[in-house]
Amino acid sequence: MSTGKATTLTGSRSPLKVLLIEDSAVIRESLSEALGSTGMLEVAGVAETADDAVRTLKEDSFDAVIVDIQLRRGSGMDVLSYLHDAGLLPHLMAIVLTNYALATYRKRCQQLGVQYFFDKSLEFDRVIEVLDDFATGRQA
Repeated sequence: MSTGKATTLTGSRSPLKVLLIEDSAVIRESLSEALGSTGMLEVAGVAETADDAVRTLKEDSFDAVIVDIQLRRGSGMDVLSYLHDAGLLPHLMAIVLTNYALATYRKRCQQLGVQYFFDKSLEFDRVIEVLDDFATGRQA
């Protein structure tokens, strides 16, 4: 059943549902494997384009999104704008993981309510750490 809203974080012991918005198959596979290995995180959806991401967000609920800025079609910024305009960002964790870690993108992401912005080349592992900490805190 589609709720059109992100899951509100509760004390549930179910894995944290993550939507991975990334056009690189290699990155998707690496992140999916790393996130799944914790047992507390589940890649519950994948999107390669901005349109697919927005459609997925309208159809299902997630606890967190990992967004790349450059997508096969569209931009991760379009997805983040949708999340902001729909009022979803206070209810789910948004993480940007990109090779385009420019100050202008960082500033705009902060304005939209993105909690974390990581450089894909330098801070890849931080995504796993942040989500693992988030899932651990949620289940405490």
